[in-house]
Amino acid sequence: MGGILWLASYPKSGNTWLRAFLHNFMRNPDQPYDINKLMEFTAGESQTILYRQFDPRPWNEYSFDDVARIRPQVHRELTKSFPDTVFAKTHNALLEDRGHPTVNMEVTVGAIYVVRNPLDVAVSYSHHLSISIDEVIDVMAQKGARTTPSEKHVYEFMSSWSQHVESWTGKPNPRLLVLRYEDMLESPFKSFGAVAKFLGINAPRDRLDKAIKQSSFKVLKNQEKAKGFIERPAKAEAFFRKGEAGQWRHDLTPEQVQRIVSDHREQMERFGYVPPEYK
Repeated sequence: MGGILWLASYPKSGNTWLRAFLHNFMRNPDQPYDINKLMEFTAGESQTILYRQFDPRPWNEYSFDDVARIRPQVHRELTKSFPDTVFAKTHNALLEDRGHPTVNMEVTVGAIYVVRNPLDVAVSYSHHLSISIDEVIDVMAQKGARTTPSEKHVYEFMSSWSQHVESWTGKPNPRLLVLRYEDMLESPFKSFGAVAKFLGINAPRDRLDKAIKQSSFKVLKNQEKAKGFIERPAKAEAFFRKGEAGQWRHDLTPEQVQRIVSDHREQMERFGYVPPEYK
Protein backbone atom coordinates (compact mmCIF):
# COMPACT_ATOMS: atom_id res chain seq x y z
CA MET A 1 0.00 0.00 0.00
CA GLY A 2 1.40 3.38 -1.00
CA GLY A 3 0.71 6.82 0.42
CA ILE A 4 -0.85 10.05 -0.80
CA LEU A 5 1.08 13.00 -2.17
CA TRP A 6 -1.39 15.88 -2.04
CA LEU A 7 -1.76 18.43 -4.83
CA ALA A 8 -3.28 21.14 -2.68
CA SER A 9 -4.49 24.68 -3.30
CA TYR A 10 -7.27 27.13 -2.68
CA PRO A 11 -9.65 27.00 -5.69
CA LYS A 12 -8.53 28.72 -8.90
CA SER A 13 -4.87 28.79 -7.90
CA GLY A 14 -3.30 26.48 -10.51
CA ASN A 15 -4.07 22.98 -9.24
CA THR A 16 -5.37 21.72 -12.59
CA TRP A 17 -2.37 23.20 -14.37
CA LEU A 18 -0.07 21.30 -11.99
CA ARG A 19 -2.02 18.08 -12.60
CA ALA A 20 -1.77 18.54 -16.37
CA PHE A 21 1.99 19.02 -16.08
CA LEU A 22 2.37 15.87 -13.98
CA HIS A 23 0.42 13.82 -16.51
CA ASN A 24 2.55 15.07 -19.39
CA PHE A 25 5.78 14.75 -17.41
CA MET A 26 5.21 11.33 -15.85
CA ARG A 27 3.48 9.71 -18.83
CA ASN A 28 5.62 11.50 -21.45
CA PRO A 29 3.06 11.21 -24.29
CA ASP A 30 3.82 12.21 -27.87
CA GLN A 31 0.83 14.57 -27.90
CA PRO A 32 -0.52 16.75 -25.05
CA TYR A 33 -2.34 14.63 -22.50
CA ASP A 34 -6.14 14.74 -22.75
CA ILE A 35 -7.43 17.10 -20.03
CA ASN A 36 -10.56 14.95 -19.75
CA LYS A 37 -8.45 12.03 -18.59
CA LEU A 38 -6.62 13.72 -15.70
CA MET A 39 -8.24 11.33 -13.23
CA GLU A 40 -6.37 8.44 -14.83
CA PHE A 41 -3.22 9.51 -13.02
CA THR A 42 -4.29 11.94 -10.30
CA ALA A 43 -7.18 11.19 -7.97
CA GLY A 44 -9.71 13.65 -6.59
CA GLU A 45 -10.50 13.05 -2.94
CA SER A 46 -13.90 14.77 -3.10
CA GLN A 47 -15.50 12.47 -5.69
CA THR A 48 -18.86 11.33 -4.35
CA ILE A 49 -18.35 7.84 -5.74
CA LEU A 50 -15.49 7.32 -3.28
CA TYR A 51 -17.72 8.16 -0.31
CA ARG A 52 -20.49 5.86 -1.48
CA GLN A 53 -18.15 2.93 -0.78
CA PHE A 54 -18.73 3.69 2.90
CA ASP A 55 -22.26 5.10 2.72
CA PRO A 56 -24.38 4.02 -0.28
CA ARG A 57 -27.11 6.60 0.28
CA PRO A 58 -27.77 9.30 -2.37
CA TRP A 59 -25.35 12.24 -2.15
CA ASN A 60 -28.06 14.69 -1.12
CA GLU A 61 -28.74 12.68 2.03
CA TYR A 62 -25.19 13.18 3.32
CA SER A 63 -24.85 15.61 6.21
CA PHE A 64 -21.68 17.64 6.81
CA ASP A 65 -21.00 15.31 9.73
CA ASP A 66 -21.27 12.25 7.47
CA VAL A 67 -18.74 13.60 4.97
CA ALA A 68 -16.30 14.79 7.63
CA ARG A 69 -16.44 11.37 9.33
CA ILE A 70 -16.00 9.36 6.13
CA ARG A 71 -13.25 11.53 4.59
CA PRO A 72 -10.28 9.93 6.45
CA GLN A 73 -11.56 6.48 5.40
CA VAL A 74 -11.71 7.61 1.78
CA HIS A 75 -8.11 8.81 1.97
CA ARG A 76 -6.98 5.45 3.33
CA GLU A 77 -8.88 3.65 0.57
CA LEU A 78 -7.23 5.86 -2.07
CA THR A 79 -3.84 4.43 -1.14
CA LYS A 80 -5.02 1.05 -2.43
CA SER A 81 -5.80 2.40 -5.91
CA PHE A 82 -2.13 2.51 -6.96
CA PRO A 83 0.75 0.26 -5.92
CA ASP A 84 2.97 3.25 -5.23
CA THR A 85 2.40 6.94 -4.43
CA VAL A 86 -1.07 8.33 -5.16
CA PHE A 87 -1.26 11.92 -6.45
CA ALA A 88 -4.50 13.37 -5.09
CA LYS A 89 -6.04 16.78 -5.65
CA THR A 90 -7.60 18.64 -2.73
CA HIS A 91 -8.98 22.09 -1.97
CA ASN A 92 -9.32 21.26 1.73
CA ALA A 93 -7.49 23.42 4.23
CA LEU A 94 -5.19 21.41 6.47
CA LEU A 95 -7.49 21.69 9.47
CA GLU A 96 -10.03 19.78 11.51
CA ASP A 97 -13.61 19.77 10.34
CA ARG A 98 -16.38 18.79 12.75
CA GLY A 99 -13.86 16.91 14.87
CA HIS A 100 -12.22 15.04 11.98
CA PRO A 101 -9.04 15.79 10.00
CA THR A 102 -9.56 17.11 6.49
CA VAL A 103 -6.35 15.34 5.49
CA ASN A 104 -5.53 11.87 6.80
CA MET A 105 -1.89 12.33 7.81
CA GLU A 106 -1.51 8.64 8.59
CA VAL A 107 -1.52 7.89 4.85
CA THR A 108 0.15 11.12 3.67
CA VAL A 109 3.69 11.07 2.28
CA GLY A 110 3.93 14.71 1.22
CA ALA A 111 2.30 17.64 -0.55
CA ILE A 112 2.78 20.19 -3.30
CA TYR A 113 0.92 23.40 -2.49
CA VAL A 114 0.19 26.07 -5.10
CA VAL A 115 -0.51 29.60 -3.85
CA ARG A 116 -1.82 32.45 -6.01
CA ASN A 117 -2.31 36.15 -5.39
CA PRO A 118 -5.79 36.41 -3.79
CA LEU A 119 -6.45 39.56 -5.83
CA ASP A 120 -6.34 37.42 -8.97
CA VAL A 121 -8.05 34.48 -7.26
CA ALA A 122 -11.04 36.72 -6.56
CA VAL A 123 -11.41 37.58 -10.23
CA SER A 124 -10.97 34.01 -11.46
CA TYR A 125 -13.16 32.46 -8.77
CA SER A 126 -16.02 34.86 -9.47
CA HIS A 127 -16.11 33.71 -13.11
CA HIS A 128 -15.80 30.08 -12.00
CA LEU A 129 -18.77 30.32 -9.62
CA SER A 130 -20.71 32.81 -11.76
CA ILE A 131 -21.19 35.18 -8.82
CA SER A 132 -20.07 38.75 -8.21
CA ILE A 133 -16.55 39.64 -7.13
CA ASP A 134 -17.93 41.18 -3.94
CA GLU A 135 -19.62 37.88 -3.08
CA VAL A 136 -16.39 35.99 -3.73
CA ILE A 137 -14.45 38.40 -1.51
CA ASP A 138 -16.93 37.54 1.26
CA VAL A 139 -16.39 33.80 0.69
CA MET A 140 -12.61 34.19 0.71
CA ALA A 141 -12.75 35.93 4.10
CA GLN A 142 -15.13 33.40 5.65
CA LYS A 143 -13.59 31.04 8.20
CA GLY A 144 -15.27 27.69 7.83
CA ALA A 145 -16.23 28.23 4.17
CA ARG A 146 -17.07 25.12 2.17
CA THR A 147 -17.64 24.32 -1.46
CA THR A 148 -21.19 23.40 -2.45
CA PRO A 149 -21.77 19.62 -2.66
CA SER A 150 -23.15 18.10 -5.85
CA GLU A 151 -23.92 14.73 -7.38
CA LYS A 152 -20.26 14.43 -8.42
CA HIS A 153 -18.47 15.94 -5.42
CA VAL A 154 -18.90 16.13 -1.67
CA TYR A 155 -18.09 19.48 -0.09
CA GLU A 156 -14.51 20.54 0.55
CA PHE A 157 -13.60 22.50 3.67
CA MET A 158 -11.63 25.50 2.43
CA SER A 159 -12.10 27.96 5.28
CA SER A 160 -10.79 31.44 4.44
CA TRP A 161 -8.04 32.06 1.89
CA SER A 162 -5.68 33.12 4.68
CA GLN A 163 -6.44 30.12 6.86
CA HIS A 164 -6.05 27.83 3.87
CA VAL A 165 -2.63 29.20 2.97
CA GLU A 166 -1.40 29.33 6.56
CA SER A 167 -2.64 25.82 7.35
CA TRP A 168 -0.56 24.28 4.56
CA THR A 169 2.49 26.56 4.47
CA GLY A 170 2.83 28.00 7.99
CA LYS A 171 5.35 25.39 9.13
CA PRO A 172 8.30 24.42 6.90
CA ASN A 173 8.40 20.71 6.13
CA PRO A 174 10.86 18.79 3.94
CA ARG A 175 7.90 16.81 2.58
CA LEU A 176 6.17 20.02 1.41
CA LEU A 177 6.91 21.95 -1.80
CA VAL A 178 5.29 25.38 -2.08
CA LEU A 179 4.89 26.93 -5.54
CA ARG A 180 3.72 30.43 -6.41
CA TYR A 181 1.41 30.54 -9.43
CA GLU A 182 3.17 33.69 -10.60
CA ASP A 183 6.56 31.94 -10.59
CA MET A 184 5.08 29.06 -12.57
CA LEU A 185 4.13 31.62 -15.23
CA GLU A 186 7.33 33.66 -15.16
CA SER A 187 9.91 30.91 -14.62
CA PRO A 188 8.27 27.61 -15.66
CA PHE A 189 11.49 25.65 -16.04
CA LYS A 190 12.64 26.59 -12.55
CA SER A 191 9.22 25.98 -10.96
CA PHE A 192 8.39 22.70 -12.67
CA GLY A 193 12.00 21.62 -12.37
CA ALA A 194 11.55 22.00 -8.61
CA VAL A 195 8.54 19.67 -8.86
CA ALA A 196 10.64 17.04 -10.62
CA LYS A 197 13.41 17.39 -8.03
CA PHE A 198 10.87 17.17 -5.18
CA LEU A 199 9.63 13.90 -6.68
CA GLY A 200 13.19 12.59 -6.84
CA ILE A 201 13.32 12.59 -10.64
CA ASN A 202 16.45 13.75 -12.44
CA ALA A 203 14.73 14.57 -15.72
CA PRO A 204 16.51 15.47 -18.96
CA ARG A 205 15.88 19.09 -19.92
CA ASP A 206 14.14 18.17 -23.17
CA ARG A 207 11.60 16.00 -21.35
CA LEU A 208 10.88 18.76 -18.84
CA ASP A 209 10.56 21.36 -21.61
CA LYS A 210 8.22 19.08 -23.52
CA ALA A 211 5.94 18.55 -20.51
CA ILE A 212 5.86 22.29 -19.79
CA LYS A 213 4.87 23.07 -23.39
CA GLN A 214 2.26 20.29 -23.50
CA SER A 215 0.61 21.61 -20.34
CA SER A 216 0.81 25.32 -21.19
CA PHE A 217 -2.30 27.41 -20.63
CA LYS A 218 -2.70 27.89 -24.38
CA VAL A 219 -2.72 24.13 -24.95
CA LEU A 220 -5.16 23.51 -22.10
CA LYS A 221 -7.49 26.28 -23.28
CA ASN A 222 -7.44 24.97 -26.86
CA GLN A 223 -8.23 21.47 -25.65
CA GLU A 224 -11.23 22.76 -23.70
CA LYS A 225 -12.41 24.77 -26.70
CA ALA A 226 -12.16 21.74 -28.99
CA LYS A 227 -13.50 18.98 -26.71
CA GLY A 228 -14.91 20.63 -23.60
CA PHE A 229 -13.73 19.94 -20.06
CA ILE A 230 -15.63 17.67 -17.70
CA GLU A 231 -14.50 19.69 -14.66
CA ARG A 232 -15.97 22.97 -15.92
CA PRO A 233 -18.88 24.13 -13.73
CA ALA A 234 -22.18 24.21 -15.62
CA LYS A 235 -22.60 27.98 -15.22
CA ALA A 236 -19.02 28.94 -16.11
CA GLU A 237 -18.26 30.01 -19.68
CA ALA A 238 -14.86 28.31 -19.54
CA PHE A 239 -12.60 26.61 -17.00
CA PHE A 240 -9.39 27.89 -18.58
CA ARG A 241 -10.18 31.58 -18.97
CA LYS A 242 -7.03 33.76 -18.99
CA GLY A 243 -4.32 32.09 -16.93
CA GLU A 244 -2.39 35.26 -16.24
CA ALA A 245 -1.10 37.30 -13.32
CA GLY A 246 -2.15 40.86 -12.56
CA GLN A 247 -5.65 40.75 -14.06
CA TRP A 248 -6.91 42.26 -10.81
CA ARG A 249 -5.46 45.65 -11.79
CA HIS A 250 -8.16 46.16 -14.40
CA ASP A 251 -10.92 43.97 -12.91
CA LEU A 252 -11.03 45.10 -9.26
CA THR A 253 -12.04 48.47 -7.85
CA PRO A 254 -9.73 50.18 -5.32
CA GLU A 255 -12.33 49.38 -2.64
CA GLN A 256 -12.27 45.68 -3.54
CA VAL A 257 -8.47 45.61 -3.47
CA GLN A 258 -8.49 47.28 -0.07
CA ARG A 259 -10.99 44.73 1.29
CA ILE A 260 -8.85 41.79 0.16
CA VAL A 261 -5.63 43.31 1.49
CA SER A 262 -7.30 44.11 4.82
CA ASP A 263 -8.70 40.56 5.08
CA HIS A 264 -5.49 38.77 4.15
CA ARG A 265 -2.56 41.13 4.70
CA GLU A 266 -0.43 38.78 6.83
CA GLN A 267 -0.39 35.90 4.34
CA MET A 268 -0.17 38.26 1.37
CA GLU A 269 2.94 39.85 2.85
CA ARG A 270 4.53 36.43 3.28
CA PHE A 271 4.27 35.78 -0.45
CA GLY A 272 4.88 39.30 -1.75
CA TYR A 273 1.31 39.95 -2.85
CA VAL A 274 0.57 43.29 -1.20
CA PRO A 275 0.67 46.00 -3.91
CA PRO A 276 3.13 48.82 -3.10
CA GLU A 277 0.35 51.38 -2.97
CA TYR A 278 -1.43 49.40 -0.22
CA LYS A 279 1.55 48.78 2.07
